[in-house]
Amino acid sequence: MSNITTTTELISNKIYNIRGLQVMIDRDLAELYHVETRRLNEQVKRNIERFPEEFMFQLSKEEFENWKSQFATSNDKMSLRKIPYVFTEQGVSMLATVLNSKIAIDISIKIIKAFVNMRKFISNNALVFQRLDLLEQKQFQTDTKIEQVLNALEDKATKPKEGIFSENISY
Repeated sequence: MSNITTTTELISNKIYNIRGLQVMIDRDLAELYHVETRRLNEQVKRNIERFPEEFMFQLSKEEFENWKSQFATSNDKMSLRKIPYVFTEQGVSMLATVLNSKIAIDISIKIIKAFVNMRKFISNNALVFQRLDLLEQKQFQTDTKIEQVLNALEDKATKPKEGIFSENISY
């Protein structure tokens, strides 16, 4: 059980959100499948008709730099020379068919389960995320109002025309 949990966590930590899609980097997949990245990409190119853009795409230079700065903390990933390809859940499933090894099939099943679990988590917590967003918006509005009040208090040139700070109070 512990090994399964570790594998699931390892896989989940290698799923990134790029272009609004959950994807995995070719290098991470190659590591999980116990093949060289070069071999993985060769198999993809030999079977390119199985990998439309919604299954696999290459990062733009900007996306690659952003990914490196945000996610790639190890020296190993920072030394990437080529801009990687990324694979969606469907692309990962297709990889198992072109790599055609027992390890690829087993790992692909675990990866698909990790994608499904992430979707379930997002779906189950969508309301919580919406409420957090709403609270954040309200907090921003409150901060703006407080800042306006504090600025008015600091500005001694402005005299209120009525209210508790006014000198023209009639009782």
